[in-house]
Amino acid sequence: MQTHLPERRRPTMRDVARQARVSLKTVSRVVNAEPGVSETLAARVRKAIDELGFRPHAGASTLRRSGGRTGTVGLLLPDVAGPFSAAVLRAVEDVAAEHAVLLLAGSVDGDPQRERDLVQALLDHRADGLVLAPTGADLGHLEGELRAGTAVVCVDRPAPGLAVDAVVATNADGTAEAVAHLAAIGHRRIAFLGGRRGSYPSDERERGHARALAAAGLAVDPALVVRGLDHPCDADRAVAALLDAADPPTALFAGDGDLTMGAVRALHRLDRQDRVALAGFDDVPLGDLLHPGVTVVTQDAAAMGHTAATVLFARLDGDRAPARVIPVRTTLVRRGSGEIPPAR
Repeated sequence: MQTHLPERRRPTMRDVARQARVSLKTVSRVVNAEPGVSETLAARVRKAIDELGFRPHAGASTLRRSGGRTGTVGLLLPDVAGPFSAAVLRAVEDVAAEHAVLLLAGSVDGDPQRERDLVQALLDHRADGLVLAPTGADLGHLEGELRAGTAVVCVDRPAPGLAVDAVVATNADGTAEAVAHLAAIGHRRIAFLGGRRGSYPSDERERGHARALAAAGLAVDPALVVRGLDHPCDADRAVAALLDAADPPTALFAGDGDLTMGAVRALHRLDRQDRVALAGFDDVPLGDLLHPGVTVVTQDAAAMGHTAATVLFARLDGDRAPARVIPVRTTLVRRGSGEIPPAR
């Protein structure tokens, strides 16, 4: 037997006006915090709002906000469930809350078309500004939005084809510091595991690897540079192949957290975790509890998110300074895996 619940509709401002025995204009003024209403009438309107459970429509007050703003900003990241993206999300959310602004966030999953679709969806909802980690090869389609007053700030990588602010980690410097550390211990064959070519962070980290080798008087061996790795299983297979070669590396540098975990799995499966040095970019879950602990270059994702959001709101408030790239420094954390000397 089906139970038919009574139909209910959301209360409107007309309902509030009827309940409070005031005009619709009076209710509108109270809801939108406009002057011109006595405290007695305002109290009656607020009481009616509470009794009816009335909630004003956010979009209805858009034109009443300063400059026609909607009070929303968008955030697009590689994967909001990942540790890096989650830390950026929380930091941006905190800054947005300080400005009483709603944050809408989404994951682009490395898909340029999904990124473009989500950007358009946010713009269709008239987001005042966007913070995004660009995936697409060209964001020139946002030029019109910039001219229209939409603020855009990039995080983790600059925007190709778009003159906007970008907050990035010191990818090349952080990698160079780690590879120089491996070379100082005595390693001469240091492999690099990286993501797809054309990815700004991965390209910068490969550049840091090459720079550190050159500073140590070592040449880059193309056989020890493996790019196009997306997942831990890719790194697992790559490490196994490298260590099976006639002249294997004695140390590995993994270009991101997923690749570091794949390298850790391969070394443990092959029982080489105490004989092959490993350092990675970005921290990994429980990296300090593994044996040996995983030496990593950490990036301050929270600082990157906070900085990007702060710059975004400064732009919304009228900052017209030239666009700039803002670096956030990385830190080398030594835990053991990057301190294993080469076998003698």
